[in-house]
Amino acid sequence: MRKTESYPVKGPNSLWQLYKTISFWKVARNFVVVQIGRYTPFLGMKNMLYRSFLKMKIGKETALAVMVVPDLLYPERITIGKNTIIGYNTTILTHEYLTHEYRLGDVTIGDDVMIGANATILPGVTIGDGAVVSAATLVHRDVPAGAMVGGNPMQVIYTAEQRQNKQTT
Repeated sequence: MRKTESYPVKGPNSLWQLYKTISFWKVARNFVVVQIGRYTPFLGMKNMLYRSFLKMKIGKETALAVMVVPDLLYPERITIGKNTIIGYNTTILTHEYLTHEYRLGDVTIGDDVMIGANATILPGVTIGDGAVVSAATLVHRDVPAGAMVGGNPMQVIYTAEQRQNKQTT
């Protein structure tokens, strides 16, 4: 299971009640910063924007490719380690707004991780150090350190030990 906190709502669905749960101005600011970050090709500038304005924790020499979308509502719940690559058009979510509740969960991505293009990372997920996530993967549960995962739903392709054995043979 993913590590999320659940908050029930009464009345209309939780997304309809969005601005009862988060400030409109925070969402507006985050939207502008994310749009600038999505299109900038300057990795250092993008990391600075995300660290300064969105309060994301991003390690040294981490690269978020063009069009990566960090969560607009709760980006401060995203932690990315050092020397990690997040591929083109990947989405990192820390919230889920459902019919009768909304859920929040931290996303932690370790050091030396490689995430392929068009992946979607759901709230409450941890991706371990040295993991590889193939393109177009729906990351709906934790990824062990060193593992290679892929698919929708995500499956472990190789464990860290299997990857190590393949590299030595």
